[in-house]
Amino acid sequence: MLAELQGQIERITFTNEENGFTIAKVKVSGRQDLVCVVGNLMAPMAGEIIKMQGEWTNHPKFGEQFKIVFYKSMVPATVSAIQKYLGSGLIKGIGPVMAKRIVKKFGKDTLDVIEGDLDRLCSVEGIGAKRLLMIKKAWADQKEIREVMIFLQSHGVSSGYATKIFKHYGNEAIQVVKENPYRLATDIFGIGFVTADKIAEKLGFAKDCELRAQAGILYVLSELSDEGHVYYPYEPLIEKCNEILQIDREGISRAIGTIALNEMIVIEELGEGVENNKAVYLAQFHVCETSIARRLGILSKGQKSVREIDADKALRWAQEKLSITLARKQAEAVKTACRSKVMVLTGQPGTGKTTIINSILKIFHALGVNVLLAAPTGRAAKRMSEATGCESKTIHRLLEFSPKKAGFQKNEQHPLGCDLLIVDEFSMVDCVLMHHLLKAIPQHATFIMVGDVNQLPSVGAGNVLNDVISSGKVPVVELNEIFRQARQSSIIVNAHKINSGVIPSFKPSEGELDDFFFIRKEEPEEILELILELVKNRIPNRFGFDPIDDIQVLTPMHKGTIGAGNLNAQLQEMLNPSEHSVSRWGRNFRVRDKVMQIKNNYDKEVFNGDIGRITGIDEEAQELSISFDGRQVDYDFTDLDEVVLAYAVSVHKAQGSQYPVVVIPLHTQHYMLLQRNLIYTGITRGQKLVIMVGTPKALSIAVKNNRTRKRYTRLAERIDRIL
Repeated sequence: MLAELQGQIERITFTNEENGFTIAKVKVSGRQDLVCVVGNLMAPMAGEIIKMQGEWTNHPKFGEQFKIVFYKSMVPATVSAIQKYLGSGLIKGIGPVMAKRIVKKFGKDTLDVIEGDLDRLCSVEGIGAKRLLMIKKAWADQKEIREVMIFLQSHGVSSGYATKIFKHYGNEAIQVVKENPYRLATDIFGIGFVTADKIAEKLGFAKDCELRAQAGILYVLSELSDEGHVYYPYEPLIEKCNEILQIDREGISRAIGTIALNEMIVIEELGEGVENNKAVYLAQFHVCETSIARRLGILSKGQKSVREIDADKALRWAQEKLSITLARKQAEAVKTACRSKVMVLTGQPGTGKTTIINSILKIFHALGVNVLLAAPTGRAAKRMSEATGCESKTIHRLLEFSPKKAGFQKNEQHPLGCDLLIVDEFSMVDCVLMHHLLKAIPQHATFIMVGDVNQLPSVGAGNVLNDVISSGKVPVVELNEIFRQARQSSIIVNAHKINSGVIPSFKPSEGELDDFFFIRKEEPEEILELILELVKNRIPNRFGFDPIDDIQVLTPMHKGTIGAGNLNAQLQEMLNPSEHSVSRWGRNFRVRDKVMQIKNNYDKEVFNGDIGRITGIDEEAQELSISFDGRQVDYDFTDLDEVVLAYAVSVHKAQGSQYPVVVIPLHTQHYMLLQRNLIYTGITRGQKLVIMVGTPKALSIAVKNNRTRKRYTRLAERIDRIL
């Protein structure tokens, strides 16, 4: 027999926007203490009256709890309940202070006034025409959202996603979901196929229906592209789809045929004698890969706008002007840049890539030509500007992305105004970005790709830098000599050792303070405890670095004791404790928190991997402000699934960035991710100090494991055929 309970929500202890699971404290009449209730609640608000059915349980750690099975939201009746209800963030434009003023004015009639005669709110101090409009819209939206939420939650959608669905589709939300719930997976960020599939099942869509098969195949290919694949072989794709979708081979083959006819995918024959001789591409990736090869061919064979120069003479002149003497490989790189239309410059840290770029810039600037510099991330572009003294932009800004016009404004019709383009950190450039970049480079320009091919490949699909080199058709200069100044850094010396498969040493020269340490700890809990101590006390006290701005924890994993999720929770509590926070998508955000953007947002001009600090939380406007390198960007609370805490981030997310101090946990529980290029990439993010904490066994496994995951791409062979 279920027990019944009715009370007012006093405060929300925890709520997970993804599944609605909530822990709340509820004031029940007749009881002095607050009752702890747990269960799935739809967008719970402090002050809300809820009528519940459920069971009393006794949690071993948290004591007595009421576990909700069913509940119904009631309109708050008392003045204090109404005030708490309105002030909890329910309506944009009304925060705790304004709620108090409104309730003081209208008392128990407050909700009737808002519902039936909202213009009367203008008599409340602080509510003018502008705020009234905001409140009107928010109240109307809230009523409609509630209707959508009730429908969606009954079909397994969380309240957080219900709001996003409503924002995207408006009043048509319910109709869209009923007709084709699989649209959610492609239209709404954060809602994947799995969630859409659950909704479809509740709506009565059969497991083997054509709509599900088609959406499922596109989902599997999209997931594979997230792993870096530009295409996937036909037979293994059938197997994966069968495993995930539980649809027979015939149904999957038929659906593949349909979406191929609809030009959503492209199937290519790979020729006789090739195992798995069919390649299946998402249409976008096929366009990108074929375009890259074709445009590289056109660029390589095009006429230079720069007049012919004597490369040897130019080299001697540049060395004299810069008062330097270049090593043999460095000199070769400068001469190759003078003679070639397209080239790759690759090398590990400390091998002099920046010196070469400066020498090339000296020569080209003397010729009076237009030069552009770029890098994939803001931090990499800023570092390039500092190293060269010339302006450098992110590739997205260079190509002038316009949200209003939904695309890059620089392309073949409106090319970049340059005779030379140098792009740094090129290992980060994926297939799609390379496609757009090449579209915008004029045929007469010289194009130089600079990067470290030993780093992790791009987060996005493809292995562009490696494929261009592997094709053998583009001039490549690889630097491998560490210069004297760089040899004084254990970070650089050990990075080279790791890249060569050698376990680094951690003994500084006598009397020297080293910049690379390995601290042995065996258990994940010990590693976590030491990292917290290092970040908060030991590194700041000994070296003077700021624990938030200067120190970056990089971890191979997202989950587990020393994964990014738990590390962030622990570091936030230690470095930025605060009572005041906003909770969305299972994350708590506080003023001063270090955060990272996890998807490209062209409207805000903030991109995947950008790190900023929270500068303000406005509960009335339901907005949170983040400063990215001094530029203020505002986020609606419903968009906070685009942002995560960044006290600790994955090594992949740190590509293209460098930090004064890097701390890396390393344990055999990371076994699947212990790869040489991952550890190498993590170490080379540190500028002044790198500390690894963990087991020597985990380090040894990583250094010896040079088997990088194969990425299916045909770019190298396409370039080979064209050039």
